[in-house]
Amino acid sequence: MNLKQLSELLDLSQTTISRALNGYPEVSERTRFKVVEAARKHGYKPNSNARKLATGRAGSIGYVLPVGRNVDLDPHFVEFLSGMGEHALSREVDLSLTPAPYEKESEAYRRIAASRSVDGVYLSSMRNDEQRIALVRGLGLPFLAHGRALAPADGYACVDIDNEGAFHAATRLLLQLGHKRLAYLNGDTDYAFAVHRLNGVTRAMSEYGLAAESLRHHSAAMNEENGYRLAMMMFRDSDPATRPTGVLSASMFTTLGIVRALNHLGLKMPDDVSVITHDDVFPFLKPESFSVPLTTTRSSIRAAGARICERLVDIITGVESEPVQEIWPVELIVRASTGPAPAEGKRAHGRAAEPAE
Repeated sequence: MNLKQLSELLDLSQTTISRALNGYPEVSERTRFKVVEAARKHGYKPNSNARKLATGRAGSIGYVLPVGRNVDLDPHFVEFLSGMGEHALSREVDLSLTPAPYEKESEAYRRIAASRSVDGVYLSSMRNDEQRIALVRGLGLPFLAHGRALAPADGYACVDIDNEGAFHAATRLLLQLGHKRLAYLNGDTDYAFAVHRLNGVTRAMSEYGLAAESLRHHSAAMNEENGYRLAMMMFRDSDPATRPTGVLSASMFTTLGIVRALNHLGLKMPDDVSVITHDDVFPFLKPESFSVPLTTTRSSIRAAGARICERLVDIITGVESEPVQEIWPVELIVRASTGPAPAEGKRAHGRAAEPAE
């Protein structure tokens, strides 16, 4: 059945049917339900070109994909894109990627706006001083942010997790277990999520009377190699009486390197060191599958992708008009990698230092 036939069947204009199927807010819920049910019953699928002409929309949402020699796209992005794609399919919306190096990012957004190739964009990896918000707003591009910038702090729609609350809870657990020598292997603190997480750690330490300066804090790209390198640096040559007994990690991928370093040095979780990591619920990397199941702060990056697609489509169609900042709570899942701090004077496990791999 084509659009004209469906129009005659329902005694509605073709424009009304297109608007009903594409979520325009001015179409009543009763009419929308009637159109959707008839389209489903009679197997009507909108022609994409006709839909663009009828609605004035591209039927696509966009993302400026960072590329270049110094850019690593980690599995977080793949999992996020999977969730977004699943929801986009249900809303009959296409996803459009525009690759651009960091220094030409603004040009990419201007090109997208000029070509009208997408109806809206989502922004990710929010930086501390986020310039893209003013840019896309000035270009008239509907947008939704995945995460929050430090500046501007509000006035824009976003979906984020409570990064500060998550790492506050994780740090409190270690402190409640008696750990006083803490280390945190963080992400790059040019990005706001890493600053929020660090704030959570230092706030918990302050509540327990520990100076923020006593934290062994390292900021680096979240990958296995950095986790291994930094953990080896902290534990290989340090005195057991002064080295950290509690380690927080910003990513499961960083934690892969941490666990490899601990195994290399013969240190045991949680007897010698307790470890808490952030887990984005990857189907291929489960914290309970490690030889010592990992305590985690847990959130679903795939669910975030689906939610961002849902809200961005609602923003584009006018269903959502206010700049709502949606902050998801994060679970703390306690497993076997955390335990009481080693007693002072207790002989630590581990063998003599070996050369780094």
